[in-house]
Parts: sequence; structure tokens; C-alpha cells
Amino acid sequence: MDTATIAAIATPPGVGGIGVVRISGTEAAEIASRIFRRSGRDRAVDLRNTESHRLLYGTVVDPASQASIDEVLLAWMAGPHTYTREDTVELSCHGGPVPLQETLRVALAAGARHAEPGEFTLRAFLNGRLDLTQAEAVLNVIGARTAESLRLAVSDLAGDLTRRLEPANTALISLLAYLDASADFPDDEIETADIPVGLQAAEEALEAVIAGSKAGMLYRDGARIALVGRPNVGKSSLLNALLRADRAIVTPVAGTTRDVIMETINLQGIPATLLDTAGIVESEDMVERIGVERSRNALRTAAAVVLVLDGSITPQSGDREIATALAERPVDERTPVVIAINKSDLDGHADQGPVTTLFSPADTVRISATTSMGLPELEQALVEALGGAVAQPALITGRQRAAVDRALVHIHDARDAHAAGIPQDLLATSVRAGLHAVGEVTGEHVDEAVLNEIFSRFCIGK
Repeated sequence: MDTATIAAIATPPGVGGIGVVRISGTEAAEIASRIFRRSGRDRAVDLRNTESHRLLYGTVVDPASQASIDEVLLAWMAGPHTYTREDTVELSCHGGPVPLQETLRVALAAGARHAEPGEFTLRAFLNGRLDLTQAEAVLNVIGARTAESLRLAVSDLAGDLTRRLEPANTALISLLAYLDASADFPDDEIETADIPVGLQAAEEALEAVIAGSKAGMLYRDGARIALVGRPNVGKSSLLNALLRADRAIVTPVAGTTRDVIMETINLQGIPATLLDTAGIVESEDMVERIGVERSRNALRTAAAVVLVLDGSITPQSGDREIATALAERPVDERTPVVIAINKSDLDGHADQGPVTTLFSPADTVRISATTSMGLPELEQALVEALGGAVAQPALITGRQRAAVDRALVHIHDARDAHAAGIPQDLLATSVRAGLHAVGEVTGEHVDEAVLNEIFSRFCIGK
């Protein structure tokens, strides 16, 4: 690892009340002493003889000219009790781009090197403060779009994913120790290990993580939900009701919405993008035809579809045509469909059987976009349709998912080899490969190229 002392602006670009310049490394205290003067004192501060984790008030100066640059608070934190486990200085400046850039400039001139993207977190990983799952969780914390996605990311930052992988790791280590000992010392009496039980324990732990990964992706990345139906069934009213705001124009005139309107809601912790589509209907109007085509494209990209019906009348030909088209889509294009029978607050409920019988009864909800009746039930149905209603969502990355999948393949190979009576020294090869794949997730087995790819996605200063 490069041991140079690094520095960077740790707060986002733009204008704000406070901006932070972070310095980390063995020379952090000395570099800070060259550019910082305590208020009312002309001589440099000796941070080595200053108690750690203290704030000092003073001024950043240009060591070449001794000109004052900004009035700041300096936070001195001696390693290893810091984010990087290195000596760290953070200078809280006024939050304009010029004070921050000038403070960074003099820090670099005083001996620091400009940090690469994610280099502070990389050092935290390399110095053993974080494992790789925790380091990657930092990005999820920063990018969280709902309180629930933040909660899951913070859990991973605290080591939740590593703890969930631990049973698999422990079982594979135990099996490998037994298999290697049996091969190396065939004449010794070695306590027999139950190989199928050990493999099953590892498999169950990894499959539990995989089971929660779809929900985890929902909470991190969100989902697109298309509201479809013929004109004037209440799609725009439903959009407004779900948003708790008047976003779409609603009139008694059919076909008011002539383009796709996109808005994001917090769907029980899932950042969901609602697509209010134009009524899907054959038309000679060129603008309306373009809107209908965009609606069809929205359907193809949506993770779930809400088919809105007018519950005050029996299904019309347009309702049946749209429902049939949804139900008869090719398997590779099918997404979950939830039927929202709107206007259910009105007297009399018309039979919607010609449409609802095409879908599962559990996917039908009676609502009123006007009174908000049934909206909680509709939201719950959507969460379940998207796969978000699981006990333990796993907020894992594509890289982590691929490594867990590989580990499962090796475990299945080991199980099949054992059932076929393959010699134990060959069986150990699959167990070792499975253990290595689990280690790729936590960072115990990861090469430099993978680390560079992971941390290159971080912002500079984190």
C-alpha cells in the first residue's frame, strides 16, 4: 500500500455552510502544523503533543507567504482510532469552492498527495478497520434513497452481511480442515466430519442471502411501476393519490394524459418510480398515437404493472384488450400485474370478472383514488409483487451476488462428488473453491484489480 499522506475535499461541490478538507497518513500532523495557526498565536501548533480527538480554532495560512486563507476548525485524530486507522486531520472551512480549493492547495504544497477516488475507505479496508462488505456498504449509505434503504446499508456497514455469511464460512473451513487432515495424515485417527451436514449448512446460509438479494436490490436501486388502462379510468387520479400531491392534470375529459408522466414515491421503503401512461387506445390522432407508443414502451421497462379499471361500470372492450395483452405476454416479458378497481367508493360495484379472472385473485385491490380508500392495500400488494416483502433483505452488489453464486456452484459440486464416492482429496478442491468465493465477498480473497474497480466508484474524499 502507498504510505503517502493523502488529502482531499471530503464534502460535495457547491456552496454550503461548511466544507471539509481531510488529511490522512503518517505526516498528517506535520502537514497541518505547516498550514494552521491557532487563534491569537503566530507559532505552529504541535499536534503530536495535543490530546487526540480535539477541535482547535484558528486560521489556515499559506506557508509560502503566511497570508491567511480561511478561518477554520481543525479536528485532530491520532490513529488508530480514526476512519482510516491513520493519523487524520479534518479542516472545517467555510463552504465555498474557493476557500476549500485554496486550503487543499496549501495542504498539497505542504507535503500531501491528492487522494484517489475512495482512497480513504480503501485505506480503512487495507488497515483492517472495515472488511470489504462494510467498505462497499459505504456507497449504499451515501446513495440511500429512502429511510429503509439507509437502514439496510447501515446494517451492512456494521457488518450484517459478513455475519450472515459467517455460518457458511465456518462450515466450509471446518470441512476443509477435516479433508486436508485426512489426506495429509491418512494413518492417524481423525475425528470424522459429517460432510453432507456441513455442506448443507453452508448452502442454506448462502441461499438465505440470495433469497434476500432481490429485495435488497429493490431497496437500493428502486423499481419502475406502470399505471395502465383505457382512458378516463382514473390513472392520473391514482398517481396523485399515491404521490399525495396534484402532479397530473385530472379532468372528466377522456385522454387528458397524452404522454408518460414519471414521479418517484417511497413505497414502504422502496424508491419506486410511477409511470402514469396515456390511455392505451387505437387513435388516428398523431400526438395520441405517440403517447400510446410511449405507454407501451413504459410497460416493457416496468418491474410491475397496475391495471386500473373503472369499478362503477362493467369492463369495456378496451379494458379486456389491455388485460388480455398483459396476460398473454411472452414469459420473458411478463412482469407482475396488480389490478386496481377504482371508484369503489361509488354505490354499486360492477362485475369485473371478465378481466380479473385472467389474473390471480390475490392481485386485485378495490380502491378509490378520490378518497384514498384501499391505497395501503394497493401499496402492500405492489411490494409483494415486486418481491420486497421478505424478512431479511440482502443489500448486496452485483459483484457480491456473483461470488455467492460461484460459492453455491462449488458446494453443489462437492455434494455431488461426495454422493458419487469421489476421493476426499478431490472433494476438498470444490470445498476450497467455495471458501475462496465466500472470501471474495468479505475481502479475504480479492485481487488488486477488483479492489481498484470497487473503489474507483467512490467519490474523491471518501
